[in-house]
Amino acid sequence: MGRWLRNLTGVMLLASPAFAQEGPVTVVALGDSLTAGYGLPAADSFVPRLQDWLDAQGAEVVVQNAGVSGDTTAGGLSRVDWALGDGADAVIVALGGNDFLRGTDPAVSRANLRAILEKVRERGLPALLVGIDASGQYGPDYEAAFDGMYRELAEEFGARLEPDWFAALRPEGGSLQGAVRDFMQRDGIHPNAAGVERIVERLGPRVLEIAEEARG
Repeated sequence: MGRWLRNLTGVMLLASPAFAQEGPVTVVALGDSLTAGYGLPAADSFVPRLQDWLDAQGAEVVVQNAGVSGDTTAGGLSRVDWALGDGADAVIVALGGNDFLRGTDPAVSRANLRAILEKVRERGLPALLVGIDASGQYGPDYEAAFDGMYRELAEEFGARLEPDWFAALRPEGGSLQGAVRDFMQRDGIHPNAAGVERIVERLGPRVLEIAEEARG
């Protein structure tokens, strides 16, 4: 009987996926003021509201806020190793808004994002890349290069993609300006609490996807 039980236990262990993670999955949100929650009470900002959404789904996921207001893709690259630490299981990369506001050459932003995703890939972590939909204020070539870099990098690195952080706030087929009154703060740049709720509802399922990928 003892040998039979040992053999049965061995078969069960071999049949189980040894790589499957047990316990909560840690998702690091690497971003700028949109991630950090600029202008909002902490409880109403993106990461806490995303955490609440995940908890409501019964997901064993812990989101760490690595958002720094004013950060650029260069800033994100300079601190990505520190932000990921030793405990990250998956990553949200949400950078580029401040690059756009400063008119940074999209080739520079692309190189920084690429270097960040290379570091993420070296660690074997699934990633969700969240972009910013550029307007045409710097011309159509800039807009095309800026918007295209997110899609192309996501394809290159096998990352999941949300092309536009503000997609959930835009009226059907309209511009972001139409959402300012209801979903944006007075600066017209950062979402208010109602806007954050919509963003979380859109991004939450994508975060679940990378969490499940991390769990194996």
